[in-house]
Amino acid sequence: MTVPRACASDPARSRGRLHLEIATERGPRDAFQRDRDRIVHSISFRRLRHKTQVFMAPDGDHFRVRLTHSIEVAQIGRVIARALGLNEDLTEALCLAHDIGHPPFGHAGEDALKAALAEQGGFDHNGHTLRALTEIERPYPLWNGLNLTWETLEGLAKHNGPVGQPGWALAQAEAELTMDLSCWPSLEAQVAAIADDIAYDNHDIDDGLRAGLLTLDQLLAVPIVQKSWDAARARYPKVEPNRLLGELVRGQIGAMVNDLLVETDRRIAVSGVGDIADVRGAGRALVGFSDEVREAERDLKRFMYANLYHHPRQVAAAAAAHNVVAGLFAAYRASPDALPPAWRARLPGDEPWRSRHIADFIAGMTDRYAVTRYREVVGPIDLPEGF
Repeated sequence: MTVPRACASDPARSRGRLHLEIATERGPRDAFQRDRDRIVHSISFRRLRHKTQVFMAPDGDHFRVRLTHSIEVAQIGRVIARALGLNEDLTEALCLAHDIGHPPFGHAGEDALKAALAEQGGFDHNGHTLRALTEIERPYPLWNGLNLTWETLEGLAKHNGPVGQPGWALAQAEAELTMDLSCWPSLEAQVAAIADDIAYDNHDIDDGLRAGLLTLDQLLAVPIVQKSWDAARARYPKVEPNRLLGELVRGQIGAMVNDLLVETDRRIAVSGVGDIADVRGAGRALVGFSDEVREAERDLKRFMYANLYHHPRQVAAAAAAHNVVAGLFAAYRASPDALPPAWRARLPGDEPWRSRHIADFIAGMTDRYAVTRYREVVGPIDLPEGF
């Protein structure tokens, strides 16, 4: 690969942290390694083990949840970062933290909170990731948040590219530590974003097949899947088809990663970037798929939305989840005394912060805790198949 060394993020040249820290002897770690470890040790990260990825509060032990998805994204991200000569620790930190802001029940829960906070600035999971890591997490004695480096916060804020109109949560984080939201982020952040796509594009296929919501015949109508399946069959012509599903997914991930590496190498060479400042000012993403694979990946996404994410069983589960989150918000808004003591003690008296505080509490819930609290503060609920 031809990525100039100066284009990789360097922990020794970090822009630093918002709060000055007293030097301590806690192992031979650099700034980005400390960020990764702080994320892994956070309460928000641990909660991901009981938050929806595709299936809500799944009974099956083999389905992915936000935690396992984040780990898989980090594995793919590290492979790409290593091949490109980028900083693996920063890439891993961004991959592990990218979904921390998701409320219970995934996008159904997010839609419910967005509607509940319509008059208080709305809700989005990316902005809430920054809020969780800079304000809600409180493991340190002298400040709120994990006090992550500028590079980690910038990468999380902009991992999908420049932000023209930040929501209130991201704007608040930006006001405390300017992250140059109008510029492109580091190459490590760009890798984290596309590693996320590669992970869920392929692992959701695995979960959809396992759940019986997708069939192999359906999937083979998608050209990129048919190509991967043909390659798997050619490698193992005598193996039963049901033993090749894992090979299909692995092969497709490998093909996407290989295409990404070649295309990213080409873009960087053509752009002439020489350092991180050039990367941020390049005016476009430098990490990405070729035109052919990008279109094939979009076809796969369209298929997955039509046949898995919008499957009738999934739609019914999402509607129930929306009602749980909306009902919790309405109940706590009407009766703040129902909040746990620590959250009740910090409840602001004025809007919009009063409602935002309640949303902070709900957004941190796991799927199962949200259902439990709903039954305690709202009442009985019948949940459809899919929970």
